[in-house]
Amino acid sequence: MSIFSEPPPSAKDILASVRMMESRQQIDLQGQLRQDNVVVPFHLVQNGPLIRYSFASPDEILQLRLGENSSRLDLVTGSGTEQFEASNLKQKIRGTCVTYEDLAFKFLYWPTARVLGEENVRTRNCWKLQLRAPSRESQYSNVLLWVDKASGALMRMEGYDWNAQLVKRFEVVSAQKIEGRWFLKQMRIEELQPSTNHVQSRTYLEIKR
Repeated sequence: MSIFSEPPPSAKDILASVRMMESRQQIDLQGQLRQDNVVVPFHLVQNGPLIRYSFASPDEILQLRLGENSSRLDLVTGSGTEQFEASNLKQKIRGTCVTYEDLAFKFLYWPTARVLGEENVRTRNCWKLQLRAPSRESQYSNVLLWVDKASGALMRMEGYDWNAQLVKRFEVVSAQKIEGRWFLKQMRIEELQPSTNHVQSRTYLEIKR
């Protein structure tokens, strides 16, 4: 049964459902970012709206808080937390395709969004949304998002630069059932050359039990 009722919901309602689902999870799992021969392990702990990513060598702990109207990415230090500088959000994490902005889910809070229609992603029936960035602080001018109708899960995301060229694509490859609930198992992140759509690099985000 779909969590949405007909007629089709608004983009605002779909994004609110996604944020609600994301902020209710309880997770304590190991994961890794894998690009070519480089493997970057991390420990992922989520307690509702608070998510922590812990990296080693060198040690780095990121704390993401999913609020009702915005998300906040902090760097955890020995003396507490300090907000991640907006100018640093475009930096790549340990040489992979993934940036700190990608981890922060900022696009889920962009106020300008519309439903483009419906499409299937890996046999799942999804709503397709277009979201526009509120400012040039983001590396993306707009994002296309595919949201599973039945679960509210994010299935695919495409990010476009400020010349309206596709530069990044995220897609869920597989999921896994842990303690009776479905979680991400593997996501593919591709960095594309603007205008040609040629894949320049590919990173896999993998979650283990």
